[in-house]
Amino acid sequence: MKTVIVPVDFSTSSVNCAHYAVKMLTGTYEINLILFHVYEKEAEAEEAWYLLEKLKNGLADEGFVKIICHAEQGDDFTDNLNRFARHRSAQLIVMALNEKKKLEQIFYTSNTLKLVDKNPCPVMIIPPSAYFGTIKNVALTSDFKEVDITIPTAPIKAVLDLFRPNLHIVNVDSEHYVSLTEEYLAQRARLADMFKDYRPEFYFIGTFDFHDTINQFVTDKQIDMVITIPRSRSFIENLFKSSNTKKLVFESSVPVLAAHE
Repeated sequence: MKTVIVPVDFSTSSVNCAHYAVKMLTGTYEINLILFHVYEKEAEAEEAWYLLEKLKNGLADEGFVKIICHAEQGDDFTDNLNRFARHRSAQLIVMALNEKKKLEQIFYTSNTLKLVDKNPCPVMIIPPSAYFGTIKNVALTSDFKEVDITIPTAPIKAVLDLFRPNLHIVNVDSEHYVSLTEEYLAQRARLADMFKDYRPEFYFIGTFDFHDTINQFVTDKQIDMVITIPRSRSFIENLFKSSNTKKLVFESSVPVLAAHE
């Protein structure tokens, strides 16, 4: 059985995220969707379990997925979730962003960023405005540098196998001219072999503005999810602090999957 975890604090955004996840996983096989909650005080346990079961019952009409409830006491949400995800060998964590905060605050201090850094498994970030249709087209962004050691193929494939989408591998670089360099051609060949089961299509776009270009690419190719590979905290900060990416992650209906080794 594959395990997908949806953390919930019973806020509107986390409940919407749970509904999104159930719709997304309906039709997939051998999936356990775990609604995960952390409470601080022992006296809160009974209410936590009650609210989880209430949410589970409310999700019953959304689709056909095996749903399990889990609540535990703790004073550090991300530590609890990290341990639980590793213990269950989870393939995916689906988390919501809080629409009431600025994106910079969310990604610098939120549980989402902390969890991405801990990296128990890929984390799918669901924007507050997201509604689930299908996941037919997935974009994987890559800088095409040392892909053998920088692309976490196993966790990415585990997520792709849930949906079997069309895979679009895209590179944005201002130095693309008439033809690709030998290095880019070599890296493309490696990626083509790494993801051959998904018959990837490749796109090399010469422009200075990564964020606007990815936004337009998402629209043009009807992308349902973007996969990004954070290499470091500075990479994450640079990627998510701009207003352009805010449109992609925070305001649009396109989820972003963060996956790294």
